[in-house]
Amino acid sequence: MFENLSLKFDQAFKTLKGTNKLTELNVAATIKEIRRALIDADVNYKVAKDFTDRVREEAMGQNILINVEPGQLMTKIVYDELTALMGGKASDLKIAPKGPTVYLIAGLQGSGKTTFSGKLANLLKSKGRNVLLVAGDVYRPAAMDQLKVLGDQIGVAVHIERENKDPVSIAENGIAYAKEHGKDIIIVDTAGRLAVDEQMMNEIALVKKAIQPTETLFVVDSMTGQDAVNTAKAFNDRLGFDGVVLTKLDGDTRGGAAISIRTVVDKPIKFVGTGEKLEALDIFHPDRMASRILGFGDVVSLVERAQQQFDQDEAMRLQKKLRKNEFDFDDFLTQIQAIKKMGNLKDLISMIPGVGKQIKDLDISDDAFKHVEAIIRSMTKEERSKPLVINGPRRKRIATGSGRTVREVNELLVQFDQMRDMMKKMNAMSGGGGGRAALQAMQQRQQQQQRKR
Repeated sequence: MFENLSLKFDQAFKTLKGTNKLTELNVAATIKEIRRALIDADVNYKVAKDFTDRVREEAMGQNILINVEPGQLMTKIVYDELTALMGGKASDLKIAPKGPTVYLIAGLQGSGKTTFSGKLANLLKSKGRNVLLVAGDVYRPAAMDQLKVLGDQIGVAVHIERENKDPVSIAENGIAYAKEHGKDIIIVDTAGRLAVDEQMMNEIALVKKAIQPTETLFVVDSMTGQDAVNTAKAFNDRLGFDGVVLTKLDGDTRGGAAISIRTVVDKPIKFVGTGEKLEALDIFHPDRMASRILGFGDVVSLVERAQQQFDQDEAMRLQKKLRKNEFDFDDFLTQIQAIKKMGNLKDLISMIPGVGKQIKDLDISDDAFKHVEAIIRSMTKEERSKPLVINGPRRKRIATGSGRTVREVNELLVQFDQMRDMMKKMNAMSGGGGGRAALQAMQQRQQQQQRKR
């Protein structure tokens, strides 16, 4: 996400290296590179020009403070302006003061509306809400089935009327059902089209008029760049919505939609989708996104994702096991599963300050732990809880069962033993919580071993 844009921003700031003040000449050279970087990232030209004009004006009005280099000052100015450009602060979802809250989900076909509906339901359920999903796409045969599968995965009820071809009555019936069954959140998924057309607009307008949603959210595929912005503008001009959802931000996106859309449609970005998993949905924070674009990472979001996946009671249980040196392979497997739920591994690692540029060309697969899981699952219950019993014949059997080599099994056992020692020391120093750091250290060792082969 944004790797190329981050790199070009970094190169732009290097034009100020070695200078001791901001001048019209060096500011102009930097601004030129920043504007070029934004346009290459598919940012709307007018947005890019207005942005760089504001940066230039702000930069020329600054006096260099002691111990602050021109490049650092320019970076701070760009960060502030980027944050403002994308909305300034996060925009919360509105909750209806009385009765159930209704969210109407709209967008073009293939933008990810149905998946987002499931993700939003999952997020709201985790906050204690009683959610109902309403399948309002009467055109795509698999849409209702897809929503039902998502609902079953997260334990959320789905209102489906397979024989009804009227999306208005389906939405109204869904709300009536929700009221009868005590649901306080209703998410209405709607049909998409290949393009914004009159039929689509009329249909969604009728649905909106009938159910009077608390908020209408427009879902756009961020990988389509300025097409996403243009579509959002056309839709907003015709119907009006309350917020934007950017999907597939973890893909090969240049970032133009995220940077431009707030200014063009004058509506906030509410959420961003960062992967296919149901947990891969983030509230959009303009300041954090600006930080990531400029290569500063996003530690706050990383910690928040970790907190969502690592249960406090589970952490206390692990802490007690660490103190007794009883951390076993079952515990390790649980930790791996929790980390995988946090999202795309490369995306997670890029949130660490200073790491993004270093890994931009690396292919970090989400299957990085796959062979470790296979080895652990090939162990007996006794072997998982008491790794010391794993002798030569057992190692050979585990290797055969997991489709890996005996050497890989040996390496995992050695690394696991080293990790337990590290976790015990970290737990003693910090009072607990060393599991994730040790897991990261273990992954680094695995990568080093692979490079040696």
